[in-house]
Amino acid sequence: MLGPPAWAAPSDTVDQPTPCWSEQIAVSASPTQGAAGHRGLTLNFTLAGGAEPCTLTGYPGVDSGTGGPPIHAQPTLRGYMGGLPVDVGAPPTVVLSLSTTAQAIVEGVEGLGFDADGNACPNYTDLAVSPPDIVQVFTVAATIDACQLQVHPVPAG
Repeated sequence: MLGPPAWAAPSDTVDQPTPCWSEQIAVSASPTQGAAGHRGLTLNFTLAGGAEPCTLTGYPGVDSGTGGPPIHAQPTLRGYMGGLPVDVGAPPTVVLSLSTTAQAIVEGVEGLGFDADGNACPNYTDLAVSPPDIVQVFTVAATIDACQLQVHPVPAG
């Protein structure tokens, strides 16, 4: 008598990390760089000490912090200072591990430091950041002068 047929899970679904939780993530920012009327910085998402690998997909939530009126960063696939390649139309899933981090670029967009009315753009000293698909907000020390903000999704690394 034969037993039931054997079944094996596809190799791409075995032991896949699950989406990240807030306790698994640490967030920091690079120093700001400037280029042709844009300011940009990189948000770095890493595993918190001892956390198991997990995944991030999409855009972090970013809001301006101390230094001026509130600005919510608009999600865009790409911008002047970075983002996804032109042939990629959707944010990929990134696996965070001890050896792999995720990064997202935040751009301050202004006309050489001034808004449309000629007023100087504020200089923010921190950002409120929520990693993709995570509700918790991290306050990240970051200096950026901007009248508008854009955020690009975490690319596959």
